[in-house]
Amino acid sequence: MKIAITGKGGVGKTTLTALLAQSYADMGRQVLAVDADPSPCLAGALGFPPELRAELHPIAEMDELIEERTGAKPGTVGGFFTLNPRVDDIPERFSVLHRGVRLLEMGSVDVGGSGCICPESAMLKTLFTHLLFRDEDILLLDMYAGVEHLGRATVDFVDAMLVVAEPTRRSLGTAAQIKKLANDIGLQRLYLVGNKVRDDEEAKFLEAETPDLPLLGYLPADLKVQEADRLGIPIYDHVPSLKSATEQIAAALNELTSDEIME
Repeated sequence: MKIAITGKGGVGKTTLTALLAQSYADMGRQVLAVDADPSPCLAGALGFPPELRAELHPIAEMDELIEERTGAKPGTVGGFFTLNPRVDDIPERFSVLHRGVRLLEMGSVDVGGSGCICPESAMLKTLFTHLLFRDEDILLLDMYAGVEHLGRATVDFVDAMLVVAEPTRRSLGTAAQIKKLANDIGLQRLYLVGNKVRDDEEAKFLEAETPDLPLLGYLPADLKVQEADRLGIPIYDHVPSLKSATEQIAAALNELTSDEIME
């Protein structure tokens, strides 16, 4: 199952990705989590120990590797370089494993069809496509806001995109924009996940005001999320209310019919 997680900055994309990754790992599933945010912080949300976090570096910032694989220095615009560099060894070589979750930091540049034509974008675009073609049990993509950077491979191979939103009109407005952009490139398998929901009234607001996105579930507001961050421990372990909610969201994903997912 390949799941992309997106939403407006600050709504909790990384929190949901970390929770789902550990939940699936605890089920015995093979999990590859990919941090595609320009400022990666998924390792912290997963509670990776400092020695493992020190081994992680965003692929987008590996200038020597990019030059080796593409034949051009990062930052080069124009000239000749390989548009389809070798990337098959990158997920294993540059990821780290902790508690059943393998984590890769991809970083980001604009890898969309109308973005920059440069070695680093060629590298990430090829890597992104390779990840979607891999026969992974569970692939979780912690994306940055929006879907402009997504391409045809995402449409064809992502089984579900989860749009994270807070119970506010502004956040749901952003979710509606993401839905339109996704639909414009042909991606239809989108689901809403509410976050920071304080009570039944806010849960009902999400249900009533969703921008025509099926509501997969929601994560309750809990101050222990910030406490886990301060202590440097996994949110999944420290916040029981979120662990329980995540298990329900994972179950809902698993119960989607084959006509809706894996089609």
